[in-house]
Amino acid sequence: MPTRATVDLTFTQDRTRPMKFFDCHSHWATERGYLFRTQAERDQQAKIWRTTAQVFSDDEQAEYFRRNDVRTILDISWIKDLSIEEMRDYHDYIFEVQSHHRDVMFGQWLQFRPQMGKQAVDEFHRCLSKKAGFVGLCVNGQVTGVPASDPLWKPFYEASIDAGTPVMILTGLTGIGQGLPGGKGIVLEDGHPRHIDYVAARNPDLRILAARPAYPWQDDMIAILLHKPNVSYELHGWGPKQFAPQLKKEIGRRLQDRIMFGCDFPVLRYEKVLADWYAEGYTQDVLDKVLCTNAERYFGAVA
Repeated sequence: MPTRATVDLTFTQDRTRPMKFFDCHSHWATERGYLFRTQAERDQQAKIWRTTAQVFSDDEQAEYFRRNDVRTILDISWIKDLSIEEMRDYHDYIFEVQSHHRDVMFGQWLQFRPQMGKQAVDEFHRCLSKKAGFVGLCVNGQVTGVPASDPLWKPFYEASIDAGTPVMILTGLTGIGQGLPGGKGIVLEDGHPRHIDYVAARNPDLRILAARPAYPWQDDMIAILLHKPNVSYELHGWGPKQFAPQLKKEIGRRLQDRIMFGCDFPVLRYEKVLADWYAEGYTQDVLDKVLCTNAERYFGAVA
């Protein structure tokens, strides 16, 4: 069973480190929002990410972000499998919690199954209209079985362009289904960067935030970033020690203004991931950009 949040999980800073961080993608860790709903799924968390499921209250979760000097955009990803009526209740829940903790909760990524059609697009519009902080679409082609280049996503992209909000598109290896029979039915190719390239080319006014290290297609993702100025990059889900050598090189060079930090809390924790970023040998200027100021500029969040 998951444990309650009782230990002080705080990233210890020294004077050379920035006093704040911007996390472009993490998940909910509350009883109502925790991304893994069953014991079997939480056992998978321990197996794949090597962390123990730990449930926080709404206030405990916010205080964890404060202790680590983090502002974050959260993703209550699992509710895309619910009915629209049930999804609406959860969306109202996350916006209500966020309203009490705006200093650390900058906004929300919303996931949908595009097969649900107009009712899902209407719910996306409803959430955008609430103006409850940042709201953006997160496209999970692998879990939905609908790659980002599929025309079913077009109404969501049009809504995002109209709202002036970026779209996150997940790419590369996912931990969901990893090690399970048939990978839980997930086709990894549905998250190939080629789908991001296609969407960027066909929608030049759409800002796209590619998400996760794109293993095993890292060279493809780097090429797309160099070719498409409307694509930026966020690196949740992996610790920086595990990044491919070519990605590590580009972080400190050509892409240092286009790459942003993501943690993937609660399956990964700030105290470990941030310490690993500082151990990689990047200059302080690069760390400031990747861990905070690039995202502040991208999302218009400069204090």
